[in-house]
Amino acid sequence: MRETGEKEASVRAIIEELCVDGRKKPRELIPFLQKVQARLGYVPAEVLREAAGVFGVPEVEMYAVATFYHQFRLQPPGEHRIKVCLGTACHLMGGQRILDWFGRRLDVREGQTTADGKFTLERVACVGCCALAPVVVVDEKVEGKVSPTRADGILLSLGVKPEAMKPKQPESA
Repeated sequence: MRETGEKEASVRAIIEELCVDGRKKPRELIPFLQKVQARLGYVPAEVLREAAGVFGVPEVEMYAVATFYHQFRLQPPGEHRIKVCLGTACHLMGGQRILDWFGRRLDVREGQTTADGKFTLERVACVGCCALAPVVVVDEKVEGKVSPTRADGILLSLGVKPEAMKPKQPESA
């Protein structure tokens, strides 16, 4: 209960800080959401709910904008963000296989964060390093020519224990 009260106070403080000049116009919604995400790393549902009144729009519209644009995250990101490039070159060189490999090793799907909050697995369209395909960006470090073995090495370097990386069966379609 106390945590909820602190979180509500924090949400109100953020909204007051970002909306210091009072009621906002709907056209200012996206920059507002970008600022919230830059500050918190994601856009909490509480912010969408509280800010709806500030913008004079229904909560559902706030949610629609936040979910329409791929840039907004509605869940807190993991400690480490693993972004697998699926641009044309990376796709042709096995990017999807690498994304699936990380997913099975971490037991998450694309866009999800592991249960322990350590890793978020994401797909990106192109990181601009096509000669290094398939490319993975871990936090801000670019890893090129990633194979499943190299993916395991990346996870080991991030503190994942080998016994935790036992391959999980791919989900049947």
